[in-house]
Amino acid sequence: MPRFHCPVPLAAGATLDLPAAAARHVQVLRLQTGDAITLFNGEGGQWQATIERMGRSDVAVRVETFEAIEREPARRVHLALGMPANERMDWLVEKAAELGVASLQPLHTAHSVLRLSGDRATKKQAHWQSVAAAACEQCGGNRVPAVQPVADLAACLRASEPIAPLRCVLSLAEGTRPLAEVLRGQPADAPVLFLSGPEGGLSPSEDAAARAAGFVPVTLGPRVLRAETAALAALVLALA
Repeated sequence: MPRFHCPVPLAAGATLDLPAAAARHVQVLRLQTGDAITLFNGEGGQWQATIERMGRSDVAVRVETFEAIEREPARRVHLALGMPANERMDWLVEKAAELGVASLQPLHTAHSVLRLSGDRATKKQAHWQSVAAAACEQCGGNRVPAVQPVADLAACLRASEPIAPLRCVLSLAEGTRPLAEVLRGQPADAPVLFLSGPEGGLSPSEDAAARAAGFVPVTLGPRVLRAETAALAALVLALA
């Protein structure tokens, strides 16, 4: 059954117009009045609904039964990412949302190619949030990971401690421990935050700053992975 993210309050018996993005998706799929769909607003669970009216650019639905279905991982994993350039960040956000990431923090770092500020940063954040929502529509997730506003690494390090008791930096420098070894010492549902660099990785001073802030330096193995691959590999290991 087609699924649509509808970030508004939902209640059985309510009739409402779908948000513009969901309405466009319904029309692209050529759904018709009377067709059954699934709605989720990101607050947990999902709702069965029926299309009541198809307008030229709007779609009205009747909300019916609630289903208390959760498909989220036991462990909340957060990613703080030096943003890869071009379309790689879009791909990373999409795949991380499919896998079950809890949140994503895009970062400016010393080696970042992609630089965002002002309206451009705000628009990119909104775009990545919509990418995450679309990924949840596809994969069945009922909680959309939050994509935070673009930040500098120093600000991220200062704000990181309350997010997760275990914070790890993916590091190419000496003194790392295998990530699998570090995770074995943690409860299966203990939250974790990963810091990962962009193309070229974190600079030596950034790596040192993360360690000084309490991040555990970890390695994924002997191979040097692309920025987007490394972040997703860490996510998969933490959710296994």
